Amino acid sequence: MRHHFPLSSLLPAAVLALSTGLAGAAEFSLRSPQVRDGGQLGTAQVFNGFGCSGGNRSPALQWSGAPQGTKSFAVTVYDPDAPTGSGWWHWVVYNLPASVTSLPEGAGTVGGILPTGAVQGRTDYGTPGFGGACPPAGDKPHRYIFTVHALKTDKLDLPADASPALVGFMLHANRLGQARFTATYGR
Repeated sequence: MRHHFPLSSLLPAAVLALSTGLAGAAEFSLRSPQVRDGGQLGTAQVFNGFGCSGGNRSPALQWSGAPQGTKSFAVTVYDPDAPTGSGWWHWVVYNLPASVTSLPEGAGTVGGILPTGAVQGRTDYGTPGFGGACPPAGDKPHRYIFTVHALKTDKLDLPADASPALVGFMLHANRLGQARFTATYGR
């Protein structure tokens, strides 16, 4: 015996199931107490060199709502407006354990506090660690994209001198999700 149900009788149940599933899912998000999304970087996040004089300190970062299955995180800071043809990598840190959901201010500096096993990759300044903003004088303000990447692997096995592009390739290949915010800076 075949039963026919009007589509309109199934619609409320489908909407309820969909909305319940979405309400229970947390949104992957990234924030900083020092840097506001859409705001301007402060002197603390400006490079100290190349004609700039700032604190060259990475801001504190906090994230939540990582996708299910996350086994590690990576954090990057990228300037797509740098006049290089390929942008500028200001910070690359990976192999952050899945239990970590924040980094303190200054974590990217020499002697900064990073979790055991975390690796700071080489930036486009040529060294590992956070390298602050330093756009050319007179350029329109540059965008600095802070991103936390949720990864499906415990560890990225990369050489110590891996380029930011190689790290980026591995991040894309292993990423479950990402959260980001953008700040600007000009001089």
